[in-house]
Amino acid sequence: NQVLGVKQNAIAGLNMYPNPVSKGTLYITSDSNEAKTVSVYDMLGKQVLNAKTSNNTVNVSNLKSGSYIVKITEDGKSDTKKLIIQ
Repeated sequence: NQVLGVKQNAIAGLNMYPNPVSKGTLYITSDSNEAKTVSVYDMLGKQVLNAKTSNNTVNVSNLKSGSYIVKITEDGKSDTKKLIIQ
């Protein structure tokens, strides 16, 4: 019997930069070149941005300064990261 763990469902090689974001563009890369669905939530849990990206960039220039949670989905796998906007 195998136990399904969180790491098995993680996106391989996921990288999100720069963090904190100061110029309005967030870059998201991974080992695969699949399109990614990116959802950004404020600290109250309200979704403030939903985007699909195939060129690894997300425009976050309309977000106010503060902390956010980013949910990234790619090829059926999901991961979450903390994001800071300056």
